[in-house]
Amino acid sequence: MITLSGVTKEYRLDEQRVITPVRDVNLNIAKGELITIIGRSGSGKTTLLNLTAGLVKPTQGNVFIDDVNLSGMDDSQLSALRNRKIGFVFQFPSLFPNLTVLENVILPTGFTAKSEQKEASKHAHTLLLNMGINEKSAVLPRQLSAGEQKRVVIARALINNPGIVLADEPTSDLDAQTEIEIMELLKKYNQAGVTFVVVTHNLQLLRYATRAFKMENNQLTDITQFKNLNKLPLELVS
Repeated sequence: MITLSGVTKEYRLDEQRVITPVRDVNLNIAKGELITIIGRSGSGKTTLLNLTAGLVKPTQGNVFIDDVNLSGMDDSQLSALRNRKIGFVFQFPSLFPNLTVLENVILPTGFTAKSEQKEASKHAHTLLLNMGINEKSAVLPRQLSAGEQKRVVIARALINNPGIVLADEPTSDLDAQTEIEIMELLKKYNQAGVTFVVVTHNLQLLRYATRAFKMENNQLTDITQFKNLNKLPLELVS
């Protein structure tokens, strides 16, 4: 469903200085997987997520979604693909403060066909019900807790029935119990067939993954064998 082939991303600061947050990454993700990528801040994991979404283009290599090479698409085509196939859970809630919870969830459907928009409100209420916050559908984001805001973001990511959800630090700044609740929600939709790619610095999220990777020194290493947290070698937590 997702393929990264020899993907490298460079940013040129000036004539002498170049930084490379992602170098020669190869990754194949099948439909229905829940991939977790751990790494310190600045390790390149968010850049890798943005490359997967086509938000930034690789300096070298190619990214494929359902066998379609993103490098061959213009901005409008990429926007249409993302709206149709990819949902996003950003590290920060990024909710519009003057829109209600329901309006925030429905927002991505504004780019779909009129016939599909008719069902948007009903679908949004169903998602909010599944998130356990349908009673908050008419309130503004500032009236929600951090955990509730994250649930709204997840509902918004799912409103267009995407096959893929890309999540950047989905449990950051949450207490331990809310973290478990959020990950159980992602797991529920993953078991229903949605493919998830989750980047995080939180080792506790490894337990939810079908496969796990570590991003370090610009490169990706498969650590699936260490999903059992009791067997994590010291170098993975350093």
